[in-house]
Amino acid sequence: MFFSFPEDARWNPDLRAVEFGVGIGEYEGVVRVPGDVFRRFIDGAVTPEKFLEAYHLQRTRFELITERKLRRRQLAGDGNVEISGRDLRERQASQPQPSRLPGIHWAAR
Repeated sequence: MFFSFPEDARWNPDLRAVEFGVGIGEYEGVVRVPGDVFRRFIDGAVTPEKFLEAYHLQRTRFELITERKLRRRQLAGDGNVEISGRDLRERQASQPQPSRLPGIHWAAR
């Protein structure tokens, strides 16, 4: 399966989530990652800019989770994908602990 992820990440202030697009074949959807999910990657004050920065540093991880959820047909009620902290923990069980840098954190790949 060929997944596409356009360069369209954005902050949705109404849902307090980072959103980005995903496509596979005829399907085109939106992936939503609530701001609370990013708190493990951000030290200090949280802002939409920090959420987007953390998203870009963790982009590959979020894309892999999205692919896994689509393969399992785990869609939200509106036909889009929602990533939760549980999705990150499922993937993290077999990975090393995240590296820590001031302000932003990411996992070793």
